[in-house]
Amino acid sequence: MLEDERGLGLIQVITGDGKGKTTSAMGLAMRAIGHGYKVIMVQFMKGQINYGELETAKKLENFDIIQFGRPDFVDKKNPAEIDIKLAQDGLEHAWEIIIGNECDMLILDEINVALDWKLIKLEEVLDLIRSKPEDMELVLTGRYAHEELIELADHVSEVREIKHPYQKGIMARKGIEF
Repeated sequence: MLEDERGLGLIQVITGDGKGKTTSAMGLAMRAIGHGYKVIMVQFMKGQINYGELETAKKLENFDIIQFGRPDFVDKKNPAEIDIKLAQDGLEHAWEIIIGNECDMLILDEINVALDWKLIKLEEVLDLIRSKPEDMELVLTGRYAHEELIELADHVSEVREIKHPYQKGIMARKGIEF
């Protein structure tokens, strides 16, 4: 690699049943922002919840988080029409970012879940990935990463749950889990 090359442009998947996939992607974002890169995170199936990362993003230059979801949980077996529409809107927004080459790193948070729950179609996600600018880093998070996404990715990490506080009845904590 030449010294002046940024080295961006890979596809990363962060998946698994453990806590920390979005947090891991946020760490990548912080590192990229620290080097002056523009980062956009599109969050699927998340909306209007007081996530700490939303407040942090407001304080940072070069970092935007856009949510496409409701504050309610999505019913995997019977998703509401609005959940399907919001996920499709999120995918459409990701397309706009890619077509406009609007950032150096694009994080598609929880896209693996939206795909597994059939809110969006695999072929559309694969087309999106194949259409990204050559030097844009693309990060896909969420449980249930599809095998074709794993095959297409350059870097795949699995976050595995071994032990979690909710097993002791400890609920999600402000500043830790959200």
